[in-house]
Amino acid sequence: MSSQESKRVLAGVMGVVLGGLGIHRFVIDDVKGGILRIVITVCTCGLGNLIGLIEGIIYLTKSDEEFVRTYQVEKKAWF
Repeated sequence: MSSQESKRVLAGVMGVVLGGLGIHRFVIDDVKGGILRIVITVCTCGLGNLIGLIEGIIYLTKSDEEFVRTYQVEKKAWF
């Protein structure tokens, strides 16, 4: 298992389980995105968890190459 693959799986699982805390964004080195997810969750009284859940599912369904290209090279911020 490569380190990029483990980041994809870890980010995906964290998105599904703790999406509202933005941990999945911190895993892929997007601190600003992680903080933004926390703010959204607080401002929406928890409904922001849905964003993390959706992102986690998307991460887990992508191939390793596509995940690295999209979220680590191109630094895509949303979905």
